[in-house]
Amino acid sequence: MSTESFRPPNLALTTIGLSLATFMQVLDTTIANVALPHIAGDLGANASQSTWVITSFAVSNAIALPLTGWLVRRIGEVRLFIGMTLLFSLTSFLCGIAESMPMLIAFRALQGAVAGPMYPVTQSLLLSIYPPHKRGQALALLMTVVIVAPIVGPILGGWITDSYSWPWIFFVNVPVGMFAAFIVFNQMRHRGDVTTRPKMDYVGLATLVVGIGALQILLDKGNEEDWFNSPFIVACAVVSAIALVVFVIWELTDKEPIVNLRLFRHRNFSAGTFAMTLGYAAFFAINILVPQWLQQYMGYTATWAGLAAAPIGILPVLLTPLVGRYVNNFDLRLVASVSFTILGVTCFLRSQFYSEVDFYHVAMAQFIAGLGVAIYFMPLTQIVLSPLHSHEIAAGTGLATCVRNMGGSFAASITSYMWQNRAIFHHARMTEHVTPYDPGSREAIAALGHGNSDAAYAMLERTINQQAYQLSFNELFFVLGWIFLGLILVLWLTRPPFVAKVGAAGGGGH
Repeated sequence: MSTESFRPPNLALTTIGLSLATFMQVLDTTIANVALPHIAGDLGANASQSTWVITSFAVSNAIALPLTGWLVRRIGEVRLFIGMTLLFSLTSFLCGIAESMPMLIAFRALQGAVAGPMYPVTQSLLLSIYPPHKRGQALALLMTVVIVAPIVGPILGGWITDSYSWPWIFFVNVPVGMFAAFIVFNQMRHRGDVTTRPKMDYVGLATLVVGIGALQILLDKGNEEDWFNSPFIVACAVVSAIALVVFVIWELTDKEPIVNLRLFRHRNFSAGTFAMTLGYAAFFAINILVPQWLQQYMGYTATWAGLAAAPIGILPVLLTPLVGRYVNNFDLRLVASVSFTILGVTCFLRSQFYSEVDFYHVAMAQFIAGLGVAIYFMPLTQIVLSPLHSHEIAAGTGLATCVRNMGGSFAASITSYMWQNRAIFHHARMTEHVTPYDPGSREAIAALGHGNSDAAYAMLERTINQQAYQLSFNELFFVLGWIFLGLILVLWLTRPPFVAKVGAAGGGGH
């Protein structure tokens, strides 16, 4: 049976299988973060070494994502999905039984590599099995998984680590992955994927691995290594720049490139990917800043910080059916513009926070932002995919997701750096006049310390430090608000129609 006319025997069951695999894969990008201290302690490693558990996954995942199109043409979508899901379960098991830090890092790198194609192929398969008038609902469902999984990850990871032990954050993937693979195999084994044997673009592959790998390491380790004051970071930057320039030139001139960069010739694909990448980067920055600010400078525990940040996922879950069903009744540019407006306004609201702000206002800002998130991913994804043909869907999704994830990596590094850098600036400004010779300072020290100057200075230092980071927090959210509003202009560079040319929605190959 051709991919254009194929429908699985049970559409709901197939959707569950595909969504479970994606949820598991996206969850693993954040679930290990909170367990790093336990992992380092058990495996006899220091904190710096343990961060490679995150970095190794991110690097190999970033490399594998843009290879999705080539793998689909070679293997076929259904076989690729099943194979990668089973390999993900296997590598998760290997991570759980790792007896040393080098072993765990190696297995995490393998896990990230097999995880790379899973999301793009899932999206392509979902589009292919739904009739045209229901594809919006399929996309909305998948977007909800992508939004909720990173939010649930740290909470679930912390609970599993505290209640059991850190290997179980990996072991839980094994039955889920096997179940998802079995469902999809049982439902879609008769789908007629067309495959070819494209030549291996060794130059493209080598420059992709080196360029993306060095860039991801630079972004993950930049803050830790003091950025360009470190010879290691400088070397990563030079290697990445050279490799990526060669990669782009080679892929645009090669007859059979391993990554189809020519997809950027489509206005909707390029403008939509740009808007999605910057929007995701700003959204990622919010998810980094809020929990860290709450825990480090507002006195929240990890659990309460998670509860305060979690409301951003409530409305996306509740509104998924409505968004998927009715969003195509409107101009998708308008819907995404409303999303960016809501996200921008909530950033401006957070830029007014102060050190005594209560839980309710923090959680309410997150809750309102959830409305913007609910109508963000689905319209933008549809705009990005709209100019692509059947055989380009998996490749386009892999490429756009790779660029989007790199935007998130840039956001993580830049946000952490700017928050600390601006806090140092504000700290210096506020302490300029705090000296024993300033009458106001002497009065404050006397009032705070009750005769104990050392205690007074320590208390004053904590207060100034908290206020410095609060001012930096406010400045960053003010900038994020303008980024969201500025992206509205990019959205209107795209042109309708926004219905993807997916008769097969991502058939197996050319």
